[in-house]
Amino acid sequence: MGTLPNKLPQGVYYGGAWHRSSSQQIPVYSPSTGQEVAKVDSAGEEELEAAVKAATAGQKIWAKTIPLERSRVMREAASKIKEHKEELARLDALDSGNSLRGMLFDVDIAVTLMEFFAGLATEIKGETVPVGAGKVNYVVREPVGVVARIVPFNHPLMFACAKLAPPIMAGNSVIIKPSEETPLSSLKVAELIGGLFPPGVLNVLNGGPDLGAGLSTHPGIASVSVVGSAATGRAVMRQAADTLKHVSLELGGKNALVMFPDADVEKAVQSAVKGMNLPWTAGQSCGSTSRVFVHESLYDPVVDQLAAAFDAVKPGDPLSPSTEMGCLSTRGQYDKVRGYIEIAQNEGARMVAGGDVPEELSHGFFVRPTVFADVTPDMRIAQEEVFGPVLSVLKWSDYDSLIEAVNGVDYGLTASVWTRDISQAMRAVDDICAGYVWVNNSSDHFLGTPYGGMKQSGIGREECLGEMLSYTEQKNVNITFEA
Repeated sequence: MGTLPNKLPQGVYYGGAWHRSSSQQIPVYSPSTGQEVAKVDSAGEEELEAAVKAATAGQKIWAKTIPLERSRVMREAASKIKEHKEELARLDALDSGNSLRGMLFDVDIAVTLMEFFAGLATEIKGETVPVGAGKVNYVVREPVGVVARIVPFNHPLMFACAKLAPPIMAGNSVIIKPSEETPLSSLKVAELIGGLFPPGVLNVLNGGPDLGAGLSTHPGIASVSVVGSAATGRAVMRQAADTLKHVSLELGGKNALVMFPDADVEKAVQSAVKGMNLPWTAGQSCGSTSRVFVHESLYDPVVDQLAAAFDAVKPGDPLSPSTEMGCLSTRGQYDKVRGYIEIAQNEGARMVAGGDVPEELSHGFFVRPTVFADVTPDMRIAQEEVFGPVLSVLKWSDYDSLIEAVNGVDYGLTASVWTRDISQAMRAVDDICAGYVWVNNSSDHFLGTPYGGMKQSGIGREECLGEMLSYTEQKNVNITFEA
């Protein structure tokens, strides 16, 4: 099933150098085989303190670097990532279980976002405010300081690279904490591009929940950002409260795709399948369209088509270029998904595709893409985020009841609306509580548009100018001239 492409650096990375940790090492397993593929150093309190100290010193130097020089360095970093595309994608496929083709796409996205934020170098602008004769008033933006970015297991390389770019371009230093389950590509990123920045500007610390808590509570860290579950986001907010950190959260979703009676059924079904991100992350996606609301006039044929489409997606070796879908990334996630499949059956949902584990892949965390029909809004599978290859299909007939069901969850990240009637589309867009809405499309992100959610799907917006500006503070300056 594959081995490490090249030997990884040893230790944790901070202050422009590698350091061995005195803490216990973390074993890294391949979820597709169950075999241990590496051991990585885990950062303890000593390493955290040293990293924050180095990041603080490096940030002071970087903040004085002119924007165009920051841009040049970030573009060089993006070029380095692109140059090592195959190796980085293989590392992600190896320790996350995502398909190689999906992880190659992740590298492309990472490079694109790094280049995008590099291009925004001169957009951290101030303003003047008229306040009367004999006075000048202006506003400038300054970096917040040291930023901690905690990234999850589903897009290890892409999130590490995309999330370091905005705060660094704003003049901050960054400490990246990858998931302890999938740290390999982040280590490689530190090796490839860490030396391009002044020492302390880019730091990578491996570790588990204790390290995450340490980053969230450390008084020397000004801002903490998390991509993860709602439970993780709530924990980080509590931990960050005592030091009143800036907090940015991109959390989970229980996202709806709604088919109206006049929807193009073939395209809508294709979009529902696409929106689950099966070939990309085996459905481990916060933005996945995991609830499909189908008008009663279309229900039976749509269920049949969704079942056939899911049955056609075959899981396999993540490192094979021909694999359509990999496996789940962790034992915990595998057990969770299998548990929700059992819960759905016990609650009366009708499984029309998938559900089982392919016998030839029983050594890994593989689950076939699964579709449940006859799901009702009160079922747990319709309320709670599964974060796996499980799709729920719900029948609707009354518009007001539909909107109540779509909005009747804790989340509000994405939604997809399918209709040929623009008036109906706009009415639904207005009524659905979600931060990112597609009409006759799903899943696609568009560069520069703000991505983020409402309710327990998070705080803040990413992939846009606003993300970079969120890592700055506004300073107002008022000057009175002598008479």
